[in-house]
Amino acid sequence: MAKFEGQERRMPKIEACLKENNLGTLDDCRQMLLDKGIDVEAIVKGVQPICFENAVWAYTLGTAIAVKRGLKNAAECAAAIGEGLEAFTVPGSVAEQRKVGLGHGNLGAMLLRDETKCFAFLAGHESFAAAEGAIGIARTANKARKTPLHVILNGLGKDAAYIISRINGFTYVKTQYDYKTGELHIVEERAFSDGERAAVRCYGADDVNEGVAIMRHEHVDVSITGNSTNPTRFQHPVAGTYKKWAVENGVKYFSVASGGGTGRTLHPDNMAAGPASYGLTDTMGRMHSDAQFAGSSSVPAHVEMMGLIGAGNNPMVGMTVACAVAASQV
Repeated sequence: MAKFEGQERRMPKIEACLKENNLGTLDDCRQMLLDKGIDVEAIVKGVQPICFENAVWAYTLGTAIAVKRGLKNAAECAAAIGEGLEAFTVPGSVAEQRKVGLGHGNLGAMLLRDETKCFAFLAGHESFAAAEGAIGIARTANKARKTPLHVILNGLGKDAAYIISRINGFTYVKTQYDYKTGELHIVEERAFSDGERAAVRCYGADDVNEGVAIMRHEHVDVSITGNSTNPTRFQHPVAGTYKKWAVENGVKYFSVASGGGTGRTLHPDNMAAGPASYGLTDTMGRMHSDAQFAGSSSVPAHVEMMGLIGAGNNPMVGMTVACAVAASQV
């Protein structure tokens, strides 16, 4: 029997969603998917092992919706999964106010469409959760695309990028930025595996200027920022500056801001006034983003606290893509 965190507060919306989609119970959804060879728990926990049980059941509901509708297009499956995630948002929460569940579904759909060429986890290498999300995408997205999706991690610090690349089998790309000419030079590329993980390119920048140059070099069309080690020194300024350049040069760029929502994150007066408060990183995200999520890019408990589910926003990107591809292949 389905048991998960915050179940009592979530069930009215979940039951309405089940009824609307002619589905039985959550347990029925799980069994239907297992009968079709889809083990959602294995997929979700395979991306972020420390996620909460409500993450497993939210993706179970979303994937069941996609399968029940008979969707064969992975992008459409991702959007349907977003409906399941939205049903799990706690009434009155920041996640519900921002419709973060639907946002995750739409982001997954975007990455499964061939119009999107390059996706960046911005400041990603500072968090293992970004690596988890990148691995989830690398394993599955290209099964549903005509052209491979290019995935990069772009963060502050070359040593950090090297370490994350080595641990996860990514390709480390060492750069040098010429501050006089504004040119970015590739100094070295080193793949730490021969498989799908090597397709993920991991960059380390010395500062915002180099970070923006990396975004331009890779022609990033979609990115997600994190609120990890250097939100005010790197990821939000890079996204905002790149956004300005993209607008001025007619380049299509969709910016997603992960993190914030409580007012606790670098709040100017440290009052932590809940959803009514604008923490500094939350504010910065609102300044550049086309869509803003809620809670940590990596920590399940913080996303749960925002009223979504217990999974980091970055790993959720990988979960959505992986579940959508599985649903499309039934």
